[in-house]
Amino acid sequence: MAESPAAIRFGITGCADIARKVARAIKLAPNATLYAIASRSIDKARKFAARNGLSGAVKIYGSYEQLLDDPCVDAVYMPLPTSLHLQWAVLAARKKKHLLLEKPTALDVGDLDRILEACESNGVQFMDGSMWLHHPRTAKLKDLIFDPKLFGQTDIIRSTSTMPGTQDFLESNIRVKPNLDALGALGAVGWYCIGAILWAKDYKLPTVVNALPDVIRNSEGVILSCSASFHWEPADKTVATIHCSFLSHTSMDLAMTGSNGSLHCNDYIIPYQENSASFDYASGATFVELHIGWNVKVEEVTVTSELPQEALMVQEFARNAENIRKFGNRPDSKWPDISRKTQLVSDAVKKSIDLGCKPVTVAK
Repeated sequence: MAESPAAIRFGITGCADIARKVARAIKLAPNATLYAIASRSIDKARKFAARNGLSGAVKIYGSYEQLLDDPCVDAVYMPLPTSLHLQWAVLAARKKKHLLLEKPTALDVGDLDRILEACESNGVQFMDGSMWLHHPRTAKLKDLIFDPKLFGQTDIIRSTSTMPGTQDFLESNIRVKPNLDALGALGAVGWYCIGAILWAKDYKLPTVVNALPDVIRNSEGVILSCSASFHWEPADKTVATIHCSFLSHTSMDLAMTGSNGSLHCNDYIIPYQENSASFDYASGATFVELHIGWNVKVEEVTVTSELPQEALMVQEFARNAENIRKFGNRPDSKWPDISRKTQLVSDAVKKSIDLGCKPVTVAK
């Protein structure tokens, strides 16, 4: 895609596998360009550039500091291990780089608050890498669940994100190492589940979180699989559950039941196809006489997308960065607020697990 003269120039710090996907997304987004790649090893950065067919115009750096010191870099995508986020995210913000930070954003909300404070005080945009929020299907789903006639009051929300970790993954991947990504499955895939629950509640925080007694940890104490339930104040009857795991078949399910309708999305995190995504929906369903069938057929709703959701994420992030640069706007607070609430609930689930699956009140 042709680069806009006002395109936001991205640098990527780290050559993780997810960086390949986002590098492609930056190339596809009409208002962004990939300007630089950095790794702790110049050879690794060069191999990343060659493997991904990057233009010779893309600068290659052998340290994160060199990239952050480049005055031509407007924004940084940071897919580093979670334990490194605080150090490098704060430094990026102090260098006036807009920050697209891979999830989970931090080890706990205390660390995230320091990152967000650095972004706020330096006037740079913050966003985490939850790509699914930017797909047009997500907006369509939200229109439906907040329609009082078609869907009604939300009663039940269920979200899962699971993957089958290979033996090599479970032994050596950074997401099972306590010194790199200590949150394990709760951070890597549970972030999506918690984010989906909050999204479905329009980011109204639950009052109580309770981990369920199905927690599995590895020998180093990192969570490989867990579940939790979420409850709001007594006047709000919604009950939500999540399950996240490195030990199950691939799943990315979001199911919701309201007083007047229900929906089910099998692939809410990564759509089966890039250019379209669907979900099943029913409203006013009941059983026919003798309970031998339903009175309505489940409707499949399909939503097309001109760009992959990750490119739409980059496009939205770059639009915010450009508005700051061109018009002197303040950063959009929507995105750091979403990340902070997700981190708060993640912290509560972790605390409940550590307490032996006792109920935990969610901090504000």
